[in-house]
Amino acid sequence: MKKIIFIFFFFFVQVFNVLSIEPKLQQVINGLNSPWSLSFIDSNKVLVTEKSGSLILVDLNTQKIKRIKHNLQILEDGQGGLLEVLYFDEQVFVSYSENLKNGNSSTSVASAKFNENVLNFKNIFRAEPPINSGYHFGSRLIIKDNLLYITVGERGKGMIAQDPTKHPGSIIRVHLDGKIPKDNPKFKGKKDWNPKIYQIGVRNPQGMDLSPFDNKIYLTNHGAKGGDWFGEAKFGENYGWKILGWGGKNYSGIKIGPKWKPGFTKAIKYWVPSIAVSSMVIYMGKEFEEWNGDALITSLKDESLRKIKFEKNVVLNEKIIFKGSIGRIRDIEIEKATGQIYLLTDEGSLWRLSK
Repeated sequence: MKKIIFIFFFFFVQVFNVLSIEPKLQQVINGLNSPWSLSFIDSNKVLVTEKSGSLILVDLNTQKIKRIKHNLQILEDGQGGLLEVLYFDEQVFVSYSENLKNGNSSTSVASAKFNENVLNFKNIFRAEPPINSGYHFGSRLIIKDNLLYITVGERGKGMIAQDPTKHPGSIIRVHLDGKIPKDNPKFKGKKDWNPKIYQIGVRNPQGMDLSPFDNKIYLTNHGAKGGDWFGEAKFGENYGWKILGWGGKNYSGIKIGPKWKPGFTKAIKYWVPSIAVSSMVIYMGKEFEEWNGDALITSLKDESLRKIKFEKNVVLNEKIIFKGSIGRIRDIEIEKATGQIYLLTDEGSLWRLSK
């Protein structure tokens, strides 16, 4: 009997130890200057942007950094600069605040064939109209079915996000060369919409990912004073900014509008007060198999990594993986071969999360 009890106890301890293993954070690179985005080329090489305009190639094995020359005309203004980078099929896509003179800029996207020494970028999208503002560029990029999706912030202009003839405050969908898909909302019942717009009514969406489980696109979006959200990108729909406040208020303290009402896209999760939600991924990998299908969402204000388990757009639970450990988290990516998670901070560091 004692032997049976001992075996049971030993088994229980082993199971408990497995379940209670805390993920480990390891700093990979330090000393970056306001980094904004990272994208894997392969298991050992990663591209990193700095807001000031540098595009950097990082070798994770040697920790060596190489700066790649490019021809982009960038206006580093407030939240603007060189922002997202996405490596896809030997092409490099970047989003940036394009310098259009006299203080005007746009959320623009350019592409170039990858080269370790110099990149000759060509613009494939420019948000119109240009605006003199250092706020809310959005700028995340993903590719689904060889179409490029772009988040474009409303540049602090509020109700411009309700004008479907203008790009600010919307999700854009174009071909990889910038041409217009013939099945965009304008050609499917939204005749007054700009032909490049996929969805309207967003404020500052700084996270976007394509789920490998349901093939849907998911977003994170900054509210004002409260009202950050995580939700799904939906064809021809409207998230409601600035008719809706998503539970938040203006910075003056004045209420913006209802959290949600019929006729607008409803987010999956809202945060009030704001956590300053930033980037996100839908996790798939070997390292944390138990997280497969969950959303991993990063935060600037409370410096947290959060895991959301959801099903059919209903949150089942939310867990804070860590908080206040590495600073303001700007971007998150998964290294596909291992499933390890890489995190980029405003403070200038690249971190690895593993078991």
